[in-house]
Amino acid sequence: MYNRIQLEKGHRVHNAVPDILEVSMVKLYNGGAYVLNGTEIVPDTAEVSAVLAGKMAQVPSKEEAKKQTIAYGILKDHNTSGNMEKLQIRFDRLTSHDITFVGIIQTARASGLEEFPVPYVLTNCHNSLCAVGGTINEDDHMFGLSCAKHYGGIYVPPHQAVIHQYAREMLAGGG
Repeated sequence: MYNRIQLEKGHRVHNAVPDILEVSMVKLYNGGAYVLNGTEIVPDTAEVSAVLAGKMAQVPSKEEAKKQTIAYGILKDHNTSGNMEKLQIRFDRLTSHDITFVGIIQTARASGLEEFPVPYVLTNCHNSLCAVGGTINEDDHMFGLSCAKHYGGIYVPPHQAVIHQYAREMLAGGG
């Protein structure tokens, strides 16, 4: 498995064992891991129970540990089914960029959209000078602006922010 990893010039393998591969500053774990106090990573190996028992007063089960992750909390907060095994996710915000929002909005309009049901951010971060769906990006940007005005969306002009930056700084909530 590890012999297929392509290393760029200047990178070197520090430690290669069956369960852990470390390349420069990145470690790849072949399996799960526990994060203690946000700083220490304990790989999920055969000895993990003993290692955790030496570091914690009470060792949680694997299922309980999963419930203490950020991802689990986000999924739980957005699940409307009441059953974490059969998720029904409610989105409280949507974002898309200039390469995708034209098709999304055209489909929604054809389906009878009258207003965006949740805050919908249309960003213009790709700004390629190539044709996109038979149009140029400036046309797509104007389409996004007019749709944001008409359907109640949030329009982020070109060269102001990229989709990830805007989502991180303006939409993400605290955990």
